[in-house]
Amino acid sequence: MPAPDTTAEDPRVPTQHDLDTLSRQLNRPVRDVVEIPARCVCGNPLVAATAPRLGNGIPFPTTFYLTHPVLTAAASRLEAAGMMAEMTDRLAADAGLAAAYQRAHEHYLAARAAIGGRAGTGPVPEIDGISAGGMPTRVKCLHVLVGHALAAGPGVNPLGDEALAALAEWWTADKCYCAGAWDDQAPVPSKDLSRHVRHLSQD
Repeated sequence: MPAPDTTAEDPRVPTQHDLDTLSRQLNRPVRDVVEIPARCVCGNPLVAATAPRLGNGIPFPTTFYLTHPVLTAAASRLEAAGMMAEMTDRLAADAGLAAAYQRAHEHYLAARAAIGGRAGTGPVPEIDGISAGGMPTRVKCLHVLVGHALAAGPGVNPLGDEALAALAEWWTADKCYCAGAWDDQAPVPSKDLSRHVRHLSQD
């Protein structure tokens, strides 16, 4: 694949190459990306940090969005194998794990507020106290937890760290898995059928 554009001084700041890559990874136009908080060893995005209020006015609680197709497929395999239910059961039985997961929830909220501040979004009262992925009491999306773990680094989200370790059969941080994961020569997608393209007033 062509080398990513690394002209941005801060590696978190998305370049046009990053935005085009994200659109190809997701097979839809990327929207309201503020930062790239985790990258492949080759420089391509693994996770996108999205503004907490989209440009069309819709609140968007999922700040850290897992984008790399190899990672998203691996997380889906873990979900299909029942990992979310097992993790939720453990949260109910293990007070220490539940406390660490509560801290991960609080970290997510603080990180989202900081990203919203850098994006100029300001407060988004509709999602106050709401993080993502089922935090802080259950697990309902491993993609969210893996995205948070990659963005925050080890030791912040215990269940995200566990999921990352479990998907090592398909992806590890020390190797590039980008070749063939998406078509880097394809036109950048321009049509978005996501429910989030609707304006807030249309809901």
